[in-house]
Amino acid sequence: MDALIWDAVRASRGWLDAANGTDRAELTCRILKLTEEAGEVAGAWIGLLGQNPRKGVTHTRDEVAAELADVVLKALVAIESLGYDARTVVSSCAAKVQARVQPPS
Repeated sequence: MDALIWDAVRASRGWLDAANGTDRAELTCRILKLTEEAGEVAGAWIGLLGQNPRKGVTHTRDEVAAELADVVLKALVAIESLGYDARTVVSSCAAKVQARVQPPS
């Protein structure tokens, strides 16, 4: 991931810290925000599939992808808000996944 992402994550955390504080209730809201964003992904996917007969097809794959990106960024902000370096946490997770999916030598 490039510097723009990490800079945006840190700036978002700073903005939220300044606006809302950093107590446990605020941290809880930042974590719960992931659920809200995931719901928006689900809504966009349902809209892409046209599952609501009253509404028909209301979303595109691009919109679903954008909603998924929102989830990623909110998760990174939540990690930073816990006091961790998001880049380090994500890199560690990626290494575990890579080890799990890599074929044995």
